[in-house]
Amino acid sequence: MQEMNTTLLTPSHWKDYALVDSGGFEKLERFGPYLVARPEPQAIWNKSLPDSEWESRADAYFHKDKRGEERGEWTCKPRMRQQWFVNYANGGMRLRMRLGLTSFKHVGLFPEQAENWDFIFKQAGRIGAGCKVLNLFAYTGGASLAAKSAGADVTHVDSVKPVVTWARENMEASGLDGIRWIVEDALKFTRREVKRGNLYDGIVLDPPAYGRGANGEKWVLEENINELLSLCARLLRRNRSFLVLNLYSMGLSALLAKSAVRQLFGQCSGEQFGELYFDDSFGKTLPLGVYYRLWRD
Repeated sequence: MQEMNTTLLTPSHWKDYALVDSGGFEKLERFGPYLVARPEPQAIWNKSLPDSEWESRADAYFHKDKRGEERGEWTCKPRMRQQWFVNYANGGMRLRMRLGLTSFKHVGLFPEQAENWDFIFKQAGRIGAGCKVLNLFAYTGGASLAAKSAGADVTHVDSVKPVVTWARENMEASGLDGIRWIVEDALKFTRREVKRGNLYDGIVLDPPAYGRGANGEKWVLEENINELLSLCARLLRRNRSFLVLNLYSMGLSALLAKSAVRQLFGQCSGEQFGELYFDDSFGKTLPLGVYYRLWRD
């Protein structure tokens, strides 16, 4: 097996996204024609631009609730739209996704995940006709669209019905169809899939640090991730397959992800693990999550 050291990855094919500045626990980003300012707990350094320029340049600025909750409100310039689209293209993959301003600071897209979309598209294409991909905690569907663009049979699982509806809109905007939509708790779904004896050629896991299932099921990453990985190890085919795992909890490392996966999944043909990041326009490197990927020939 080809061993790899910790690898830092940043997407190189974005035209509709850029990290303009970061610092003061915030980031200033360009999504298509709009500049958006929102919280970023990992941006512990100083901003390169003055606060006054952030205020004047940002079309939408997220302000946290003063009570310290995760929710907040957006202050928008008149030209700012509540919903708009961005495009992502690499090779034969052409994705179009709707964005929107939510009360949790999110806009419907994690742009650093484009690096994983490229990997998923390549791996699904390598496996070829009949490739079955399971996307868990699938959010608005970037990974689902990448797999579908390569011709895969995709099952998209998320516990939030409006988010699944959003993902369906992205599928239609991208000119794709045929994704299987499941509104359910990811852990419950994988338990049943194991009982059914189903197998997948590719599995994508993007679990949050904390969350609630469709029926109020509690998800705590550190408490539940080992069981979920154990189930996925039984669902993933032993050859001609791949896995992508993302971790956003600040206390978890890429080496931890590697150890957790390899103990359960065993040998593979190759693996990568490390951090996803963007450099802002002033050269400051902002880490945006831990990833682990493996593939089997």
